[in-house]
Amino acid sequence: MKNKQVSHKKSFLHKFFIKLVRKFGYEVIDQSNLHLPSKNLEANQNLSESGKQSLSIPLGKTEITRKVKSLTIIIRSYTFGDINDSKVMLDQNKKRIFDLPKIEYTLRTIKSVIKSCKIAQDAFKDVEIKIIVTDDKSKKENLDKIDQILKASNLKTELINLQENEFNDQIKTVDSEGKDISRNMVSNMRNLYKSIKIAETSDADLFYFLEDDYIHTNEAITEMLFTYEKISSQLNQEIFLCPADYPYLYSSIDDSKIFFGNMRHWRSVNETLITFLTSKKMINKYLTELKLMASVRHHPMELKLHEIYRKEYCISPIPSLAMHATNINSTYGLPPSFDWKKIWNENE
Repeated sequence: MKNKQVSHKKSFLHKFFIKLVRKFGYEVIDQSNLHLPSKNLEANQNLSESGKQSLSIPLGKTEITRKVKSLTIIIRSYTFGDINDSKVMLDQNKKRIFDLPKIEYTLRTIKSVIKSCKIAQDAFKDVEIKIIVTDDKSKKENLDKIDQILKASNLKTELINLQENEFNDQIKTVDSEGKDISRNMVSNMRNLYKSIKIAETSDADLFYFLEDDYIHTNEAITEMLFTYEKISSQLNQEIFLCPADYPYLYSSIDDSKIFFGNMRHWRSVNETLITFLTSKKMINKYLTELKLMASVRHHPMELKLHEIYRKEYCISPIPSLAMHATNINSTYGLPPSFDWKKIWNENE
C-alpha cells in the first residue's frame, strides 16, 4: 500500500515539474531513455512546431519569428521530342541515369513532390500548399499522365500549357555572346519566364522553382519548410534554399557557413541550377535579375542567380533531399552518399 502511495506521489510531482519547466520555456528529457515526456517523442524525432519553435537536441530551441504562410511549387515540365531526343539532357548528347524517356523523370518528380507535400501537411497544417506544372509542348499522352497524377493527389494543383509564341518579345534568340540558341533552349527559357511571371503576380509566401528531373525524398518538403523558418528567424532575413547536394560542391575547397536546420546540416553555397526555394520578398527584390536570367542565355545560364547569391544566403542540405537525375558523371547531378535506386523505385 505504501509503495502505491509513493509511486502516485512521484508521478504527481513529475507531471507538475514538467508543466512548471515548460511554463518557463524549457523542455524535459529523460536521459535514461532519451524520451521527452511533454511531447511523448524520442530525442531523435522531429521536435519542432511550425510557426512556433525549432527544437533539436542538444542545441536547444529557436523561437520562430519568420513563420511560413504558404508554399507554391512550380514544376517546369519539358518532355517533347521523339524517343531518342527525350532520352538526352537539354542541349546535350548525354543520357540520363536509368536511360529512360524524359517523361519517366517528370512523372517521378511530380509523384515524389506530391508525396513529400502530403507528409509536410501533417506538420504545417496552417500552410497552404499548391503545385503548379507549367508545360511546354509535351504530347497529349504525356499531358494526360501528368494531369491524372495531379488530380489524384487531392492537393491544390494546376496544369498550365504554354503557348508557342508566349514571351517571344522578351526572349532573345541569341545568347550573351551573340550566338544563336537552340529551340530547346528557347523553350526552356520560356518555361522559366512563365514561372517567374506566376510568382510575380501571386500573393503566396514561398515559391519553389523546380526542374522536372529532381526526385525528392519523403521528408524533403518538411525539412525545407522547417529549415526556412529556423534559419530565416536566426538570420532575421529572407534566404534562398536548394534541396540538392550537388557533386560539384566537393570538387574544390570553398568556404561555407554551416547551419543546422531541422533534421539535417545545411551549408551556404554560391552556385545552384535553376531549382531553388525563396520568398515573394526576394522575388520582388530581384525580379529584374530573375527575368534577365529567363530572357537572355548567359554562360552559365544561372549566372544572374549566382550573382544574387553573392548578396544573399543560399543553403543546400547534407545529405541531399533530392536526386537530380542527370548523367551519372554530371557534376551537377546525382548527390553523393544517397540511395539513388531506392528513391527512384519508391516513386515508380
